[in-house]
Amino acid sequence: MDASARTTPPTLTAHTVYLLSRTGKAARGALAGRLAEQGLRLWHMAVLAALADFGPHAQRELADRLAIDPSDVVKVVDELAAPGYVERSRDPADRRRVRVALTPAGRTALAALERETEAVRDAVLAPLDARERATLHALLSRVYAGLGGSSTP
Repeated sequence: MDASARTTPPTLTAHTVYLLSRTGKAARGALAGRLAEQGLRLWHMAVLAALADFGPHAQRELADRLAIDPSDVVKVVDELAAPGYVERSRDPADRRRVRVALTPAGRTALAALERETEAVRDAVLAPLDARERATLHALLSRVYAGLGGSSTP
C-alpha cells in the first residue's frame, strides 16, 4: 500500500471530534499496552485511583463512582486483591456491605501506573511544548466537566 492510500481524508481531519477520537484511541491503546505488560487493565487503574483519591468504598459505591457494572467491579477487585493491591472487609456499620481499601502495595502499583501514563502522555503529546500541553489539558478539562465529568485544574 502506498502512502497516499494511508492518508486520512481532509474532510475527516477538519472535524475536531474526529481528531479527538483518533488521538484518544491511540493514547488509550498505548496505555492499555503498557498496563498489559504488568498484567493490568485500565479498569484496574481506575479502581486504584478512586481508592487512592476518595478512600475506602463499598463495592457498590465503587461501581457507581466509576460507572462500571457491579459484577465487573467484583471481578476487577478480585484481580486486584490477588496480588495484594486492595483488601476487602465487612463494613462494621452494615455487615452485608463489603468495603474495599487500597493497600500500600496498591499505592506503589498506582504510582508505577501513573509513570506509565506520563510516558504515554509524553509520546502522544511530543509535538507540543509544555505551554501547549498545559493549554490542551485545561481545555480538555473544561470539555470533560461540561460533559458531566468532574475535573480539577
